[in-house]
Amino acid sequence: MDVRIAKSAGFCFGVQRAVQLVYDEAEKETAAVCTLGPIIHNEFVVKDLEEKGVLVLDEDLKVRGTGAEPPSDSVIIIRSHGVSRALYEEIRKKGWRIVDATCPFVHKIHKIAAEKSAAGCCIVIIGNADHPEVKGIRGWVSGPCAVVETPGDVDRLDFPENSQVCIVSQTTFHFDKFQELVEIICKLGYHVIVENTICNATKERQTEALDLASQSDIMLVIGSRTSSNTQKLYNLCRSQCKNTYYIQKLDDLETTHFPSDSCVGITAGASTPNNIIQEVSQHVRGTEF
Repeated sequence: MDVRIAKSAGFCFGVQRAVQLVYDEAEKETAAVCTLGPIIHNEFVVKDLEEKGVLVLDEDLKVRGTGAEPPSDSVIIIRSHGVSRALYEEIRKKGWRIVDATCPFVHKIHKIAAEKSAAGCCIVIIGNADHPEVKGIRGWVSGPCAVVETPGDVDRLDFPENSQVCIVSQTTFHFDKFQELVEIICKLGYHVIVENTICNATKERQTEALDLASQSDIMLVIGSRTSSNTQKLYNLCRSQCKNTYYIQKLDDLETTHFPSDSCVGITAGASTPNNIIQEVSQHVRGTEF
């Protein structure tokens, strides 16, 4: 059996940095450590952190599950998705110490959105309106703003004719779909500025997954069901390999035996720890028949 793991599978730079910051703060044991929302879309990492005393806050800045306010000396960690300007200022005014784990690539989008909107541009964010990263980006826009994910969303754009429009993207959006939507927007008569803010690691991960799936008899995509980038990986792999399975951990794997003459490809979302990837790959190698 030929088992191939995508080189880019697992934690990306931004996620690795954010998770490490939380563990570092938890080890100090000098103050209550809180993350604004789960630090990543991975229930196993979040559970491990909770066992170390890390609290998860909702957007109302209350402890999830209890509704309590964090202690006055708490450390609040902003996850890699980032937050709106208003929420950041609210945390700061509370007097809590802030550890900003926002991915540098997301910070770049905040800066573009803030500067371009202040200069009079309408902002178009290509991405999922419900995703925390996109919500955060919107919170740095001071003027007209719209989020588009499909051509139908583009049809509903209603900026004034000849408007200056700056287009940015959710970092994990699919590159080809981004280009498609940009082309449609450019035909609407606006004066368009395009900022391709898709993370290079995302593009590389998606390209690798497509290539690996096209060569595989079976494709395994590992990641949380709530992970946007993992869902995109699954859809891409499914387009190339009909035997594609979406799993969060080894126990979710429906296929328990793999033909010895098959090629099994494995990739994983940006919030998937390496130990889960290795556990799945070792299992696959040990079940051939």
